[in-house]
Amino acid sequence: MRFSISNPAGAVLLSVSIVAMMLGSVHSFSVFLVPLEEAFHTSRSSVSLTYSLALVSITLAVFFGHRVFSRWSAAHLISATCLLASMGTLMSAFAPALAYVWLGYGLLFGVANGLGYAFGLQIAAQLNPGREGISMGIVTASYALGSTISPAIFTWAMSLDGFRSAMLVLSVSLLIGRRICVQLLHRVNARFEGARPEEVRCTVLLRQYILLWVGYGTAVAGGLIVFGHAAEISKTHGFSAAHWVTPAIVSICGMAGSFAGGWLADHVTSVKLLTYLPMISATALMVLALQSNIVLLLLCLGMIGFIYGAIVTAYPATITQMFGIWNSPRIYGRIFTAWGAAGFLGPWLAGLLFDQTGTYSTALAVAIGFGLLSSLAIALHDFTVKLH
Repeated sequence: MRFSISNPAGAVLLSVSIVAMMLGSVHSFSVFLVPLEEAFHTSRSSVSLTYSLALVSITLAVFFGHRVFSRWSAAHLISATCLLASMGTLMSAFAPALAYVWLGYGLLFGVANGLGYAFGLQIAAQLNPGREGISMGIVTASYALGSTISPAIFTWAMSLDGFRSAMLVLSVSLLIGRRICVQLLHRVNARFEGARPEEVRCTVLLRQYILLWVGYGTAVAGGLIVFGHAAEISKTHGFSAAHWVTPAIVSICGMAGSFAGGWLADHVTSVKLLTYLPMISATALMVLALQSNIVLLLLCLGMIGFIYGAIVTAYPATITQMFGIWNSPRIYGRIFTAWGAAGFLGPWLAGLLFDQTGTYSTALAVAIGFGLLSSLAIALHDFTVKLH
């Protein structure tokens, strides 16, 4: 696809990708687990709840976000997103107790994260008809790029003044990014177009919603567990390299998977793609749970990250292709609540099981079951759509 910032599609894609990169740092949360435990003298499950709350907040923002996408210009929406996110990270930086981190990072940063990510996906698809998959893939890959580079940055920042420094660095990045993106978007005066009455609408059967919801939620559960605990999973398997290395490897592979998922969504039958991806992830999780070889460890974590990136791109692209560009924001917002349910339960449950057993073996076994359930749900799904 041709790309130029001199046209609205190019400027918007660049802007939302910059914002997605900063917001994607949420998936490097595993580097904060031990620092937060030590700072607030609390348990792994309590700290993991911060990440889970952020994922729930992201979900709610995606669910309701389509209602405001067309009411503001792209510049105003991106500006508000970055300001809200920076408010949350600043609150977390100076939190006197873990509950304030839950509020600042888990709620405010999470809501801003969901708004920015969902808006980026939908406007990228809308401005690039016929190339929705790869356009969404670029936004998702940028989100993954943020989780790739941020572990090293956060680790460096925490060497200065702990968790507070990391949140201050993120706050400054959000404010600088806001300035750049708003200037770009003002130049092209872009905005998201809401559905018009004359546009074709579709009926989604309850059975379709349920199977897509179950399929999506269980497909991403394993990846979210790994993203939330990557650094500590590698430690329990004997990999004691720098704290940021494993999350970065998972995120790099997730970024590659996002591009691959976008391309595949434009070229491969939906039912095959959404069935096989979770099966591959479940296989990698099984190998990870059964071995302690460092090379296999990194290969498995990388594969899980790659498949996660492909899944989170393939699902919105598939929904856009199935139900149409005008119906996609509403329908995807509903299906995306499955991601939030998986995001809340997965990382928190993994932390709880670790507290009880001292290992991640049980959590990985649960993640394997989720992947197999996802494939079964999609295999049972009827992809016929009724338009009216």
